[in-house]
Amino acid sequence: MVMSLRIPEPETEPAPRHRVVALLNEPQSPLELASAAEVFGTDHPGIPTHYDFEVCTERPGLIRTTVGHSLLIESGLGALERAETVIIPSWPSPGGPVSDAVLGALRAAHERGARIVSICTGAFVLARAGLLEGRRATTHWRRTAQFAEDYPRVTVVEDVLYVDHGDVATSAGSGAGIDLCLHLVRSDHGAAYAAQMARSMVLPPHREGSQLQYAERPAPVGAGGSADDSLAPVLEWALTRLDTDLSVDRLAARAGLSPRTFARRFARQLGTSPGHWLLQQRIDAARSLLEQTDLPVETIAARVGLSSAVNLRRRFHTALGTTPGAYRRLFGETRTGTTTPAGLG
Repeated sequence: MVMSLRIPEPETEPAPRHRVVALLNEPQSPLELASAAEVFGTDHPGIPTHYDFEVCTERPGLIRTTVGHSLLIESGLGALERAETVIIPSWPSPGGPVSDAVLGALRAAHERGARIVSICTGAFVLARAGLLEGRRATTHWRRTAQFAEDYPRVTVVEDVLYVDHGDVATSAGSGAGIDLCLHLVRSDHGAAYAAQMARSMVLPPHREGSQLQYAERPAPVGAGGSADDSLAPVLEWALTRLDTDLSVDRLAARAGLSPRTFARRFARQLGTSPGHWLLQQRIDAARSLLEQTDLPVETIAARVGLSSAVNLRRRFHTALGTTPGAYRRLFGETRTGTTTPAGLG
């Protein structure tokens, strides 16, 4: 009798989680804190957890919030010594004093390689720490003029959702903080994983940092507008046809508008041009295919409507600062038999 022995596969240690620490100060705005906590500190069913989330403050104990209740914070500034990403989810009295202890802890974290991130008025603290000198940054649109006046050596970018330099990132207020956090997840773990997170949170998977903080409201019915001004149906239609010619004329015809009216309404509702939006969707689709399939770059370029591998590489490098091959090596699932995402077949 021939016996076959099954050799057990060696056990592998799970990858260590990325430690994210939010630095709070009173009165703390719960909304900006929730933006970070929902992305980095919440377990989403069916999605691997890659982050550990912690909150700290300069003096542990009860801190007031802007909505009346208090939070009990147990960790002090020592938590920043263990952080790989530090988030400042807003800061009360922007432009006001920040203690030397807080500034020193932020500088020390940055010097040892931690990523420093601000949401809303947290950018004032990053600037006070000297982490934004000579760099572009943003904050809530109501505070950009004050920010520029207080920190003339910072290039303040008005209207955009977020600015990411890799080691330091800033966002506008509230909802833009979620956009920045999801952008960081994309940078860490790829577009497909970030899209899973966004779907779990019932959010759009990606809004570009250059998108406007706010857009002009459509004209109300009776003032030149109509009840069906939304471009969502034509955008959804376009996303299923990325491999075809999607000129402004064709998109406008689909929406039942003249090209000029379509382009104007597009900019008003999305804060960008149809061509720029379409290029970003094609790059995002290419990212997903690079992550989830073994298709050649030439094939991917054709499927997402970028015509050739040369064009895809050029566009990819301009948008992401890397090549499709390098991106696949970093984020690819390297599995066979992967099905193509809907709309890209």
